[in-house]
Amino acid sequence: MYRDHTKVIHIGDRVIGGGNPILIQSMTNTKTEDVAATVAQIQKLTAAGCDIIRCAVPTKEAAAAIHEIKKEITIPLVADIHFDYRLAIAAMENGADKIRINPGNIGNRERLNAVVQTAKERNIPIRVGVNSGSLEKDLVEKYHGVTAEGIVESALDKVHMIEEEGYDNLVISIKSSDVLMCAKAHELIASKTSYPLHVGITEAGTLLSGNIKSAIGLGMILSQGIGDTIRVSLTGDPLEEVKSAKIILRTLGLRKGGIEVVSCPTCGRTRIDLIGLANQVENMVEDIPLDIKVAVMGCVVNGPGEAKEADIGIAGGVGEGLLIKKGEVVRKVPEAELLSVLREELLHWNDEK
Repeated sequence: MYRDHTKVIHIGDRVIGGGNPILIQSMTNTKTEDVAATVAQIQKLTAAGCDIIRCAVPTKEAAAAIHEIKKEITIPLVADIHFDYRLAIAAMENGADKIRINPGNIGNRERLNAVVQTAKERNIPIRVGVNSGSLEKDLVEKYHGVTAEGIVESALDKVHMIEEEGYDNLVISIKSSDVLMCAKAHELIASKTSYPLHVGITEAGTLLSGNIKSAIGLGMILSQGIGDTIRVSLTGDPLEEVKSAKIILRTLGLRKGGIEVVSCPTCGRTRIDLIGLANQVENMVEDIPLDIKVAVMGCVVNGPGEAKEADIGIAGGVGEGLLIKKGEVVRKVPEAELLSVLREELLHWNDEK
């Protein structure tokens, strides 16, 4: 697979490429200058499973804030820079573990050289980011529109600019809001370079549409062995990005750990608030460090059978429910106690072994 042979890159104390586990990224939506708010959000994201965090650096105050933010967080911080090369340098001087730039908008070669030399002195990786929305006019004309081929050519041109400055500690990011174009672009670039790839569907949309587009796009790309880090880009709470990324990776068999909750669709046999119960279970298990499958079923007719592939599950009835282990009913429980009984079982899961 492509990801097994990509260049190994160190981002703070994390390692990507060369077959290392795919890491989850997100981006803060606080004002980076507001250190307290930014730190608080990063800590919540870290607890949810975020491996690398990116922060916007649009001002010199934001660049300076990185120094204080770094004191309070435990995951690597990527500084997101556009246009002003001085902010890229300041971000690195203040402790950024990686910078994200588009060499095409950072300024002339002298300015790019200044950024690259600072990165080289500190051995800080550079993420070369190209989006379909910012594709150069000459490439749009060459390919008769915005195309996967144009995105790849643009990205590799930017990579070559940095390589010509004598630096190859690089990660590439090529994104589009067009899912099929994005997938095709990753297939193309994987045959042309060995740098690690950060994968995501940009401007994917709100929680519903963004999750669907990201799941399809990331699924297509990751299942081909492409991708070293991922971000699910959503118009919403960054915590939802991390939750979705974990599910995508786990569904594809690319990450283990954490409880997987499966639940049946409701039907006319349902006699409990299955939707509410399933959501409660999903939230309840977030802090339980088990690698098992939990089933939440709506009725006692099919519940035990449908839950037999889960390690443990509950199925609702009229005023009561069943506790099920490996498809076998082990206990009847009053409906009001289903959630607490399930949690108690999970908290003492390893005691039975």
